[in-house]
Parts: sequence; C-alpha cells; structure tokens
Amino acid sequence: MQGVNTHGAPARGSTAAAASGPGAPHGGRLVDRWLRGEARDEALERALRLPRVRLDAREAADLEMIGDGALSPLTGFMGSADYRCVVAEMRLASGLLWALPVTLAVSRAQAESLAEGGEVALEGPDGRVLALMRVAERFACDREEEARRCYGTTDPAHPGVRRLLDQGEVYLGGEVWLVDRPPPQFPAYHLTPAETRAIFAERGWRTVVGFQTRNPVHRAHEYIQKCALEICDGLLLHPLVGETKADDVPAAVRMKAYETILARYFPADRVLLAVFPAAMRYAGPREAVWHAICRKNYGCTHFIVGRDHAGVGSYYGTYDAQRIFDAIDPAELGITVLCFEHTFYCRACGGMASPKTCPHGSAERVTLSGTRVREMLYRGEAPPPEFTRPEVARVLMEGLQGRSG
Repeated sequence: MQGVNTHGAPARGSTAAAASGPGAPHGGRLVDRWLRGEARDEALERALRLPRVRLDAREAADLEMIGDGALSPLTGFMGSADYRCVVAEMRLASGLLWALPVTLAVSRAQAESLAEGGEVALEGPDGRVLALMRVAERFACDREEEARRCYGTTDPAHPGVRRLLDQGEVYLGGEVWLVDRPPPQFPAYHLTPAETRAIFAERGWRTVVGFQTRNPVHRAHEYIQKCALEICDGLLLHPLVGETKADDVPAAVRMKAYETILARYFPADRVLLAVFPAAMRYAGPREAVWHAICRKNYGCTHFIVGRDHAGVGSYYGTYDAQRIFDAIDPAELGITVLCFEHTFYCRACGGMASPKTCPHGSAERVTLSGTRVREMLYRGEAPPPEFTRPEVARVLMEGLQGRSG
C-alpha cells in the first residue's frame, strides 16, 4: 500500500511490511531482558552486595524500553563502538540503522571505582533496584561532537545539549537484566511491544499507523490521524509520558484530553491508546527516526511525521524531520513514514485543510502557536473551537489551573 506524503513525494518506508501486517522488529527479534522466577530472586539477592549506579529519569526510561524490546535490538547501554558509530553515521557498529545514542553516564570518579567485567546494580531515581548490569567497558564521551551531530547545535540553551553538558563525563556500556520497573503512571495504558503486537493481531489489523505526541491532541492532529486511518486498519495513539520540558503540558492532563477526544470522535475499534515511556530528547530530525524505529518495534507498519517533529525553539527547519528520511533506504527503515503538511481550519472551506488543499489566504485560516495556546489555557481562556474541541479545551483548562505559564 502506498501512503500519502504531503510534502510532494510518495510516502517512504517498507511497503512489504504494510502488505503483510506488523513486521519483524528492528534487527529481526523483539528483545526481552527481564529476569523471572528464581533467576530474578537470585539477582535481587546479589544486588544487595553490588555497587550501585543511580539512573536519572531518562536513563531509567531507556532501561525499561531496553527490557521490553522497544529499543530492539539493544540489549543494554551502548559500548564505545556503537556509540561512536551512531553519533557519526546513525548506525550501530553492526551497520544497522540507529539514530540516537542510548547511554549511561557517570562521573569520572564513580567510573574509576567500577571494574570492567564486574556487575553493578542499577537503581532508579527513587533508589529502587531496577536491573543488574555487567560493565563491559568505561569510555569517555565527546560531548561537543555528540551535541553537534545528534542535536545539530552546541548551544547550551538547547534542552538536550544542556542535559548532555550537565551529565557525567564517562559512559558505562554493557548488557542489562531487569528485575523491576517503577510503578507505571498509567497502568491501563502501559503496554509493552509484545502486548501491542498481540492486540493488533487480535483485532486483525494488518496495517497500523503510530502517532507520537507530547502535546494535547488538537484539531490539526485529529485531522491527520483520520487521514492516516483512511489507508490503515488501526491507529496507535502513543503519547510520550516520560520526562519533558517544564513548560510542556503534564502527562496526566494530556491523557485525560486523549481519552475525551477518543471517546467522542474516533471509532473505538480502530484506535488503541497506549503510553510511550520514553523521555524527550528534543533532537528533531534524528529523534523522528528514533521514534519511527521504536514504533516499528511496537508493531506499527506506518508512522506519522508532522512538521517540526521532536523540535524545540528554532533549532530545526520546519520540515527537517521529514527530509531526513529522504536519505534512508525504505527497506532498511522497515516502516512507512507518512509526512504531513501543516494543517488548519479554514473558515472559507468550512473544514480542516492544508496548503496543499486550501486555496484561501492566511486571513481565513485559524492557526495558533503552542505558546499562545498555553497562555490562553493558563488564563482559563478557551482556544477557538476550530483549533481545539471545546470538550478538550475544558479538560486542559481544568488541569492547568494553578500552574504558571
């Protein structure tokens, strides 16, 4: 099935996967790094005697996704060969396409206290032991090169670069074995890749389009999701609920907004709402590729990339996150990317449209920036219904009361 790419070329990706239902995970096998039964009990006992490494929120989220297979084929935090290849070439050392480093940073002093070949216990931000790791190697990261290649900037005002500059200067690489996870924020929606794949199969969905969001779904999102549903059997609405910027709408508020819009405006048997536990990196084009690969692991055959996907500020061009896929072999990516133009409500057309379908000028188009919408919501002022469904606006205003803009 050929999708629609709304900036001019045919949609890119693996049409073979689209023809036969959810295809193989990235690298060919869905990774499972969870210890169970006696093996888990023994690991927890051993953890009591091991040195501990505390993870921050992003590292803990990455660890969970390694364990569940969302980051297949990774079986642990990257070693130096994978790290350097990914930074320089967007490939693992094996040659497999991969967009962003998945690393565990510690201080130089802590790294020197850990022996290569030895085991450590990995604990979450709350001190809970989450996994055991065999430290295969310790190596210095090149912060400037990683920032320049992965984020496209070395500006410390960029949130991804800022985190990189603030973290430890040594990376630990090695395989992990998980024994626990933090209590999920949204248990009913916390589905692993194996679980989403089983649901897709049970529902008979041969083609599934994934939608990444860290923002509330507004009318433009709804429009492109429904356009994609015209050519796919099902939609995985997959909001990111890991760590985001302080001024992003909280995950709990967003989830209530998603529930509201799905209950009223989407067919229940064609949509699955599940949470994506990743933290935002704000890496723009590279993160768009990373998000696509992750959704491939969850069983999606298609993935929506809108304008400024995973962007922040003015660091990336409006369509850079779409254009990066032009340089990627569709068969290697293994998921069909649907690239959509900016959409809006046109008063003259009387409905949702894009520059490709609407002949009218900007005076007829209802468009608002994310900053402007947040300001209105914090003031208790509803955005126009052409931009946000009134029911959704009410949920957002109620959820944001008492928070500063």
